[in-house]
Amino acid sequence: MRISSYVLALTLSLAATSLFAAEGETLKLGDSGKITLQAPATWQKKKPAINFIEYEFAIPKAEGDESDGRVTVMGAGGSIAANVDRWIAQFELDGKPLPKEKARIDKTKIGGLEVHLIDLSGTYKDQRGGPFAGGKTVMLDDYRMLGAIIDGGEQGNYFVKAYGPKKTMDAAEDAFKKMIESVKLN
Repeated sequence: MRISSYVLALTLSLAATSLFAAEGETLKLGDSGKITLQAPATWQKKKPAINFIEYEFAIPKAEGDESDGRVTVMGAGGSIAANVDRWIAQFELDGKPLPKEKARIDKTKIGGLEVHLIDLSGTYKDQRGGPFAGGKTVMLDDYRMLGAIIDGGEQGNYFVKAYGPKKTMDAAEDAFKKMIESVKLN
């Protein structure tokens, strides 16, 4: 009986460890860190490419894709609507600006916070230095972006932007959703 109790305890401990391992780092947003979310353990933490990005991750590329996906997390100003429009403007479809009706935009409440979810697909206009850096724009075909704007009220707005080759982002969609569903105001 003692051995089976030990085996049960070990099994439960391993299950809890693997459940915990499915969650990566706890991200604390802003100066106060009152808004948190859990990054997936399978995403590789990177040094942010730009100093105003708080966190950056690489999403491992799916088989057949040439590059990893990229995730950035940061606070920013401007209205939610203006930022959604800016994200939509980063995509084209058939050589023309992506029509707003092709964007999937939803609003929900998570962890007591209003969260705007954005799902875009098409040709991505990549400006790695950002729109104000003056860098060259690279057109990337068959890309997808999963985005979330977290309305933190007094804490400010926070932006989670995950984009990459469509197959890679399709494979990462569940992990992205779980990350966003972990948002909390502490």
